[in-house]
Amino acid sequence: MGFFTDTSICIGCKACEVACKEWNAIPEDGLVFTGMSYDNTAGLGADTWRHVAFIEQPRRLGHQEAWLSPADVPERTAAAARTRDPASLGMPAPASPGAPPGEARDMDFRWLMASDVCKHCTHAACLDVCPTGSLFRTEFGTVVVQEDICNGCGYCVPACPFGVIGKREDDGRAYKCTLCYDRLGVGQEPACAKSCPTDSIQFGELDELRDRAARRLERLRDAGMTSARLYGHDPGDGVGGSGAFFLLLDEPEVYGLPPDPVVTTRDLPSMWRHVGLAAVTLLAGIVAVTLGGGS
Repeated sequence: MGFFTDTSICIGCKACEVACKEWNAIPEDGLVFTGMSYDNTAGLGADTWRHVAFIEQPRRLGHQEAWLSPADVPERTAAAARTRDPASLGMPAPASPGAPPGEARDMDFRWLMASDVCKHCTHAACLDVCPTGSLFRTEFGTVVVQEDICNGCGYCVPACPFGVIGKREDDGRAYKCTLCYDRLGVGQEPACAKSCPTDSIQFGELDELRDRAARRLERLRDAGMTSARLYGHDPGDGVGGSGAFFLLLDEPEVYGLPPDPVVTTRDLPSMWRHVGLAAVTLLAGIVAVTLGGGS
């Protein structure tokens, strides 16, 4: 089971963030204005299991991207608007300042909004490095942290190629999305997917979600959105495919995602072989020197 997040229909409402915090009793994460667009959480961590990114780009949506066309404002609405004093909302305007209301044309910027979450990797490095078994694979294929077993070693934090896991300052233990493991056990969908008003976050069996995502991507490209792409859907990628994958409208780096993630424990077997070989070589050298000195 997993998530398919279609960022092309995300409206940035943050309902998923709120639902996640409420259901999982996650502490508030400061509510500090970051100064980075309208984003007040900045990224995933121990106290932010869902993060809605707001990315403003100086790029026209234009007909080649979303097939937008100029819209005529009804005369009654335009007449009423002429009697009001304009108020700045801090948003880029579709027309030059002071221009009379009338025809609203395409703006020269676009918002990319995306709800990020733990990827629940098929090959999860956090599982490989956990010394206590606090992290485990569930019967749904998801990865969950058992907080009562976590000893706070923090090995899982740098092991995650997506920077998902974090430690809480108050108790030192690691936390991340559980994909609402308790809800899945009683046949309910995760709180974030349940609360999403546009179905941007879709929950279900991964094979079905991948088929649905492929059809959605084809429709978007047929409509002219050539920059659309899937991310994390390929079982042959560096983490064996993600349990939470995305339809993006730009490069992964734009959303703060690594372009080619690789499980960070991939090279551990060869590293241990090299360490063992080095140890044997060193031991052989010591023995040779010892025997040579004795003679």
